[in-house]
Amino acid sequence: MSLMELSASELSRLIARRALKPSELMEAYLARFASTNPAVNAIVSARDPDDLRAQARAMDDAPPRGWLHGLPLAVKDLVAVRGLRTTFGSPLFRDHVPDEDDLVAARLRAAGAIFTGKTNTPEWGQGSHTFNPVFGATRNPCDLSRSAGGSSGGAAAALAARLVPVADGSDMMGSLRNPAAFCNVYGFRPSWGLVPADAGGDTFLATLATDGPMARTIEDLARLLETLAGPHPAVPFGRVCPPLADRLDIDLRGRRIGWLADWGGAYRCEPGILDICASGLRVFEELGARVEPLPPPVAAEELWQAWIRLRGFLNAGAKGALLADAHSRDLLKPESRWEIEFGQTVTAPQLYAASLTRSRWYAQAAALFERYDFLVLPSAQVWPFPVEWRWPAAINGRAMDTYHRWMEVVVPVSLIGLPALALPCGFGPSGLPMGLQLIGRDGGDADVLAAGQQYHLATDWPARAPS
Repeated sequence: MSLMELSASELSRLIARRALKPSELMEAYLARFASTNPAVNAIVSARDPDDLRAQARAMDDAPPRGWLHGLPLAVKDLVAVRGLRTTFGSPLFRDHVPDEDDLVAARLRAAGAIFTGKTNTPEWGQGSHTFNPVFGATRNPCDLSRSAGGSSGGAAAALAARLVPVADGSDMMGSLRNPAAFCNVYGFRPSWGLVPADAGGDTFLATLATDGPMARTIEDLARLLETLAGPHPAVPFGRVCPPLADRLDIDLRGRRIGWLADWGGAYRCEPGILDICASGLRVFEELGARVEPLPPPVAAEELWQAWIRLRGFLNAGAKGALLADAHSRDLLKPESRWEIEFGQTVTAPQLYAASLTRSRWYAQAAALFERYDFLVLPSAQVWPFPVEWRWPAAINGRAMDTYHRWMEVVVPVSLIGLPALALPCGFGPSGLPMGLQLIGRDGGDADVLAAGQQYHLATDWPARAPS
């Protein structure tokens, strides 16, 4: 068995007791990269192999800097990494090489990771399909003719293809959860504020997106989240990270799970998705939990209108200058231009109304968690689609009115910053993977991960590697 089949925690333990050298692991990575990445295109801006070998050899006898000591990792291409080309998937930054690490990269580096390259992402991370004019499309390791999802599609595909043992991702509108479902791996969107943002730009109003971990085991998710989490003194609303990796035991007997399904028909799903999610819920029932159907707690359209206005407002503020400049405007993809242009139409009363909707939904969710330990939704509304598409134009004959409406099922979590664990739940009749979202109360990250661990021990879907 290749070393790249092992989890990050297993590799970390081998290196810590000197049963494995970082240089040996690097050779396994380079062999896997050469044989697999050209077809999948998960890792971009790859570093020179000889430079990687030299860095790994230097770590063979060095004291460990952290649990990631000597592990080959690729960082999402929305994260600036010192000395490593970082493009954000945009031709405007095709040759951009940062002088400093963003916070995620700095914390991974401090824990001992060796950066081998970047994981591919859609331009500016916008859209749940990973393609861009700089590097092209990332393909799904489970079926190379299909999308790997996005925006953390490169990270999910790299995990599924055994190109990395663990990966960072980010999630505004399902960017961790959608690719995890598409690629048969785990992705965890933590409670908002647990993983802090960088200090650049607005840090008070921009509370919809967060970084988070992706992995093939729950232990790896928990350990990587402990590395990424914790307050950053330069940004507000920080949270102290509770112990996670040592709190993965939980008794699910008697726990109540509310099954929201397709939100009363509002979130139209392709045939078979609700059925395969129901099979995942049966695992929780076998572990002793009680699963109960739950009607929609709030109108989906109300959440959607609040979502697109808040998201558009933030995009217009952060990227409006790119649209105003003639050169950069011509190089923006249509979806990015739409986000900015729509955001520029949002009025102050509309923005306030969106915030009120968000506030009411947070209070309603808190009331739900007085009755239920967890809520569940599908992770995606469509199966992995052909890689040549820009995005699914319709679901079961219902046309999508925006480029991202087909991912509406992730909005209830993102709008109020709840922790959500994307769990694989098997393969459909065509052999394509799918997953569900296990959602917890605000701040309940440890409980969600512990419940996910019991599910993992009972199923271990990510161990079923694509050929």
